[in-house]
Amino acid sequence: MRMRATARGWTAVWLVVLALVQAAAFLAVWRVSVHTEIGQWIDTVALTGNQIGQDRIDGPVNKVLNAMSVVSLIAATAVIGFIALIRGRIALAITATLLIAGANVSTQLLKYGLDRPEFGIDPERAEVGNSLPSGHTTIAASVAVALVLVLPPKVRALGAFVGAGYAAAAGVGTLSASWHRPSDAVAAYLVVGVWAALAGLLLLITQREQAQVAPGDAHRIAVLVLAAAGILALIASGLALSWLVDLRGTLPAELSRRPLFVGYAGSAAGIAGTMAVVMALVLTVVHRLVPRVKG
Repeated sequence: MRMRATARGWTAVWLVVLALVQAAAFLAVWRVSVHTEIGQWIDTVALTGNQIGQDRIDGPVNKVLNAMSVVSLIAATAVIGFIALIRGRIALAITATLLIAGANVSTQLLKYGLDRPEFGIDPERAEVGNSLPSGHTTIAASVAVALVLVLPPKVRALGAFVGAGYAAAAGVGTLSASWHRPSDAVAAYLVVGVWAALAGLLLLITQREQAQVAPGDAHRIAVLVLAAAGILALIASGLALSWLVDLRGTLPAELSRRPLFVGYAGSAAGIAGTMAVVMALVLTVVHRLVPRVKG
């Protein structure tokens, strides 16, 4: 297989840009969804709309979400570390573990550290306070991204699709089960995205001098499919929620079935689209972070 030396400088710049962009996106989501009346209103409409057909999916969704515990997170982290170790990648095992731990600890610190003003839009959940980012969504997304890092190139693309689907389902599931607002899930993906970029920088620092990149490991088609699917879902979400904004003078509980469904479906599309884009960004650079090694 044709090989070429890694371009560490440009890869490092790309990772720094990714970290900054996703951190800025997190701040934007937090400010708009939590600190503006229209943001809180859209989140509440989506949560109210999840009641449509909820009795059919409530049981399976709760089972999946309840399985995401500290014990399951530790077990998943151990499996991911083991995959890296059997490939002879000690630094990768450590980095993947740090990614998972860092993302989940950050989520908990942010959840209890960020404030949420009360505008009287969602009085039923006022006592809960801030719920952004979602802990369950962070667990699913961090495990999915870490798995893509440690998988061999031959199955990496498949792992990216499965992982993105699993993490997106977890994020939508928290909305369907009324555990979290849609912005909580979107923010969780961005937290994981920032930590993925930081983990990439660590992998670059520990990378061997003789590391070589195989262009065939880039998985360009998989990246394009994930990115296109994610962007289309985000566009659909934006169109749906922009239509919904015209009804912002109405309390969510007083809306008819159609706008409630649009709010729920549009938010679900935004959740899934964000995860697809985050995973596509990870897949664009992972072959440079975990390259083949000469000899």
